[in-house]
This record gives sequence, C-alpha cells and structure tokens, in this order.
Amino acid sequence: MEEQSPGMNTTQDGVGGGEQSEQKVHHYDVSKYERPSVSVDVVMMSLRQRDLQVLLINRRSWPFEKKWAIPGGFVNIDESLEAAAKRELQEETGVQDVYLEQLYTFGDPGRDPRTRVITVVYFALLDSERLQVRAASDASDVGWFSVYKLPSLAFDHEKILQYALSRLRGKLDYTTIAFNLLPEQFTLRELQQVYEIILHRKLDKRNFRKKVLATGILEDTEIKKMEGTHRPARLYRFNPAAERKL
Repeated sequence: MEEQSPGMNTTQDGVGGGEQSEQKVHHYDVSKYERPSVSVDVVMMSLRQRDLQVLLINRRSWPFEKKWAIPGGFVNIDESLEAAAKRELQEETGVQDVYLEQLYTFGDPGRDPRTRVITVVYFALLDSERLQVRAASDASDVGWFSVYKLPSLAFDHEKILQYALSRLRGKLDYTTIAFNLLPEQFTLRELQQVYEIILHRKLDKRNFRKKVLATGILEDTEIKKMEGTHRPARLYRFNPAAERKL
C-alpha cells in the first residue's frame, strides 16, 4: 500500500497561487480544516490452479515492513484517483494497461499508524496468464495468494479483501464479470466452475445451465471439444448484444 509519505506540490498555504487569490477575496481560511491524506489500493483477482487468488505485494518500508499488502499508495496532488491507482500498480507490481473499476472507500480514523488516511479501492478481475508480475521499486516481493488462505496482512487489507469478495459474489447475478476469467470460447462446465470457485460452493448442474441459457447471454459457436472421457461439449462465447438481459 502507501510506501512513501504523503506530499503536496503546493504553495505554503497548500493551494496554488490562483486559488489563494480566490480564497482571500471570499475570506476562506483553509487552515481551519484538517486535511487527511488520500491513497488508492488495487485489488486484482484471478483464477489460478482452480482457486480464486489475489495479487499482493510484500512491503519494503514501515509501517508493516515485510507484511503482505494490497498494491497501492498515496495520490499526488495533481493526478486523478484512477491515474494514481494505475501508477501505483505499475510501480509495485509491473502490471499496466488493465481496466480498473472503483470499488469502495475505506476511511476508519485508525487504519494507518502514520496519519489520517482515506483510501479509495479499485478492483480488477482478469486472466493472470496475460500478466507479467514482478516486484518493482516500492515492493520487496509480489505474489498470488488464495483469497481463502490469506497471509497476515498490513493495515485493514483483510477487511478490504473480504468486502471485495462479497461484492464480486453479488455481481455474478446481474453483471458479466465472470466472463473476464474465461477464454473467448468455453464450455458450460468451464463457466460453472468459475461460478463455483467464486462462490466457494457446488452448484446444481441442471439449474445452473437452465438459468444461464435463459438469459441469452451466451452464443453457440457450433464447435465442440472433448472434456475428458465425456462426450464432446459445445463451445460458447459471450454475446455482447445480450448483456442487458442479465
């Protein structure tokens, strides 16, 4: 998470020259209000070895030195939240060019021992095989961990990951988020496995297939492939035109 101390590229009063002039005209005293620091954290999950795993970094510096944490860091005064999330992700894991969705904001007063820090959490669900992860400048190590067997985490990151998992499970019923973990063409069995791994429980095969096919979200490719000793299974693909049916 936050590796460096928060900094602000501002004038002595904490704002730019033009803003200072406006403040004087309207008699606004910014020093009357405490200003918490803002950070971003990026939860990246993927299916690996038939398990739902999350990308974590090993912290290089105090606080929580050598503890595992969600990649992230402080937002610079001149950048957007999303830009900060992408920058921190690249600086700590080497990962770039991924689509991030804003998940939630965590702001308990005691969540960071350095200062008052409010963090905005971003989320990405993707195929880990497409990524080349490495520990970059702000981390001593980086790795994938099962969301069901997490190591001891820094800050309130266990709470953040529990929330992210809960939101992911909730989105399965009304979004196409699960398709981010599948190849372009897949069988119904493979799709069901994705749902079972995320929900962490078995699903009834007949009911699952009936529900999914009824949405019209799948498109039959007219191609079949062998799955073990079973008869050839139909290959489907996601039909973007039917996404609103979920």
